[in-house]
Amino acid sequence: MKATFGMGCFWCSEDVFRKIKGVKSTQVGYMGGWLDNPTYEEVCTDRTGHAEVVQVEYDPASISYEEILKVFWSNHDPTTPNRQGPDIGKQYRSAVFFHTPEQEAAAKSMKEKLQDSGLFKRKIVTEIVPASTFWKAEEYHQQYYEKCGIRYHM
Repeated sequence: MKATFGMGCFWCSEDVFRKIKGVKSTQVGYMGGWLDNPTYEEVCTDRTGHAEVVQVEYDPASISYEEILKVFWSNHDPTTPNRQGPDIGKQYRSAVFFHTPEQEAAAKSMKEKLQDSGLFKRKIVTEIVPASTFWKAEEYHQQYYEKCGIRYHM
């Protein structure tokens, strides 16, 4: 199964998901824009409409989509529009790109429960939209932290 999320810098996002039991593979790339085959430089202009995303391939016999969603919600701030930490721009927006009606329902339900829980003091701004074409990012972005020996700490 496939899950796709925008949650700020895709280097950070990929690193978080790669460590989870049941995740078979990850790729970073771009989704949600209007330019075909965008480059990192184009996406960074904040004029293509794309989000930096991580696409997660997982084994539903080992981990559920709901468990994957919990990782998504707990590893970024879903209340800041078009921003995560020092990264600012639409490409850093919080987004769930769903691949099935079941993923859409699960994401909307969890978003509503989290908002009602009071865990977040501000409104959750995460968009929940249909997955569109996934444009794989340049190879040097794939598994960036593993290649560079850098680790992200939340």
